[in-house]
Amino acid sequence: MNALKTKGLNSNQIKLIAILAMTIDHMTWLLYPGCQKIWWVMLLHVIGRLTAPIMWFFIAEGFHYTRDVKKYIGRLFTFAVISHFAYNFAGGIPYIPNGFFNMTSVMWSLAWSVVLMVIFTTDQLSQWGKIFFILIICLITFPSDWSTVAAMCPVCLYINRGDFKKQSLTMLIWTTIYAVVYFIFMDKAYGILQMCTLLSLPILKQYNGERGKWKGMKWFFYLYYPAHLFAIGIIRVLIGNGSILP
Repeated sequence: MNALKTKGLNSNQIKLIAILAMTIDHMTWLLYPGCQKIWWVMLLHVIGRLTAPIMWFFIAEGFHYTRDVKKYIGRLFTFAVISHFAYNFAGGIPYIPNGFFNMTSVMWSLAWSVVLMVIFTTDQLSQWGKIFFILIICLITFPSDWSTVAAMCPVCLYINRGDFKKQSLTMLIWTTIYAVVYFIFMDKAYGILQMCTLLSLPILKQYNGERGKWKGMKWFFYLYYPAHLFAIGIIRVLIGNGSILP
């Protein structure tokens, strides 16, 4: 039984894949800013599509395993604030939002996603009350990276926890919504590219439910995200690039 349990990938290993994919993607934006239609640049961005779904998945897992949801939410919002400045500095984006897309990092939506999980699972709100707060949070998270999708998809992953087929369908639906919006309002080729997030599913299917031996991965995962963005921002300034994120 123990031998069977150790097969597959633990959360530390999958998070490491997400970190590597994210670094490749963001370095590509730095060195080749804008939506460049070069095949190997596009291929590097395909690799980068692995990151977001892995983050969504483990936000849902984190909600399931946390012993203190208030601390979990507080930690996520703390890193969302830090990551806002890191993300905007990396991309040459104004710190005060002046648009509707990609005005702050995905951490903002992920933090609100846990709030949504609390709303979905509480008995202290009426159905109409839940709908009201869901709509408000969708509006609040719309301007972030991955927009409202990064707030809603982890909730659906949590609701369908234990049924990977339903989780996969959830990922397909929300990714398609985001891809269509991206296709219509931003860039057609990169809208289609967003569908490559589904390449994360074979990786997530290997998740064996274990954390892994290194307990520090949780904090490393949190810290690496803003830290690498700050580093990219410094390089951007040094090489004279303007806005580099889509």
